[in-house]
Amino acid sequence: MVQERTLPVFQTSQVQISKEEGLRLYEDMTLGRFFEDKCAEMYYRGKMFGFVHLYNGQEAVSTGVIKSLRQDEDYVSSTYRDHVHALSAGVPAREVMAELFGKATGCSKGRGGSMHMFSGKHHLLGGYAFVAEGIPVATGAAFQSKYRREALGDANADQVTACFFGDGAANNGQFFECLNMAALWKLPILYVVENNKWAIGMAHDRATSVPEIYKKAAAFGMAGVEVDGMDVLAVRQVAQEAIARARAGEGPTVIEALTYRFRGHSLADPDELRSKEEKEFWFTRDPIKKLAAYLIEQSLASGDELKAIEQKIQAEIDDAVKFAEESPEPDPSELYRFIFAEDE
Repeated sequence: MVQERTLPVFQTSQVQISKEEGLRLYEDMTLGRFFEDKCAEMYYRGKMFGFVHLYNGQEAVSTGVIKSLRQDEDYVSSTYRDHVHALSAGVPAREVMAELFGKATGCSKGRGGSMHMFSGKHHLLGGYAFVAEGIPVATGAAFQSKYRREALGDANADQVTACFFGDGAANNGQFFECLNMAALWKLPILYVVENNKWAIGMAHDRATSVPEIYKKAAAFGMAGVEVDGMDVLAVRQVAQEAIARARAGEGPTVIEALTYRFRGHSLADPDELRSKEEKEFWFTRDPIKKLAAYLIEQSLASGDELKAIEQKIQAEIDDAVKFAEESPEPDPSELYRFIFAEDE
């Protein structure tokens, strides 16, 4: 079985997008893909340790949602598959790579590693290793935005929070509890379900009574929408609409993005459970190739321009690896530092 659900239809011909915006989306998605490919190389060369979960194939979701937010103002909550979310949120590739190498110059000072990216400066609330762990954190961030604006009278507190999690998390209690609170209080939050069909080795359709996750929003009286997570323009449109509703005080949205990871659950996963037929079906829907074809067809970019972006990104990735390799290890004398908040 390849896929039971029909992918949502989105008419890209109706999209109004500038050349600048199109290239910005392409650059961000390419950064995510090239970064993850380099992570795989470094992991197998023994430069990274522990579990490393890559994002290949899902780039349209990160780029489509996060690049629709206000960078360094709105909030992003991630999962254990968090490298690309961090990059889209503006965390420098150097800091993300250094964190993966466990270096003091990493965005989490070398304390977090692959599953715990964090950057206060970029309003990245963290990656969370426990399934659904980030949902309550993101809900709290959305609550404080609303509280500061309505209770404390801060007119500038109109931040929106984007909370990312996988299909497996949608079966956990935190998901339902937080949706109830978010709907009750009309919190400015997007619950973005990256439904890549597999929760480690459990097929999504075997683990839930209602496979259409976006429909569960209706039980709480909130907006729920399904989108083709392999089409960045479709994700972008849905995200922009949900962000506008949230910022206007109209409450939360559940966005179910139908996507697919091109690699195993982690780099330690031999990926033997998914069929060849299923993988090949999704490989043909590569979101980066899809956007590239659109930009060229619409005369928004040439092949040479896209190639120049790829070369620029490759140089950035190579620089990030060099920076990570040359960065110092955390000082043992600071073992207990960063447990509590520090003054700026």
